Amino acid sequence: MDTGEKYKVNPNEGEHEVLPNKLGLTTKPEVEKEEAKGFIDANVDLTLGLEPTVRFDASYIMSIHKKALQHLYEFAGKLRTVNLSKGGFMFPTAQFLPNGMQDFQTEILNHLKDEYSSKEELIEAIAKVHGELLYIHPFREGNGRTARLLANLMSYKAGYERLKFEKLDNEEMFNKYIEAVQKVGLKQYQPMIEIITFIF
Repeated sequence: MDTGEKYKVNPNEGEHEVLPNKLGLTTKPEVEKEEAKGFIDANVDLTLGLEPTVRFDASYIMSIHKKALQHLYEFAGKLRTVNLSKGGFMFPTAQFLPNGMQDFQTEILNHLKDEYSSKEELIEAIAKVHGELLYIHPFREGNGRTARLLANLMSYKAGYERLKFEKLDNEEMFNKYIEAVQKVGLKQYQPMIEIITFIF
């Protein structure tokens, strides 16, 4: 689902095709390979450790990111300190991220259930969490993969299989996905609920 456009950062921060990393990698393919490996390993570890008592809260989200990328980036598991935009869309500014994550915890994450009465109820919960996390964009890199992994973990915990995010790979569906994320900023969740229903 990579559209080929790297996230733009605040001009004061400059733009990096390859972010500074612990491994000293300098090419995009090398970095992408390590990022992918990190998320694959995190997926295995977190899936194996998925107990009924697991709470999908803000600290758990930070731990997903840290587990996946701590071998590569110093900022793994930490809120970003730069402003990001993509395709002309500005994500919430870095200075408001601590409050934004606290609101996310209070308004959405604290209301997640241990069990859901129907598939539709689970889909709505996943859609809200997934959409809000993508809209907030708390990390410098790896937001999409963190959000997708969390969505899958929510599905696994409820006894279902992984979501079929590959169904969003075509341009039309990917654009609808991006639009759904932007609607979440207005607390309009129905477009994202429809997306998650489509890939469930």
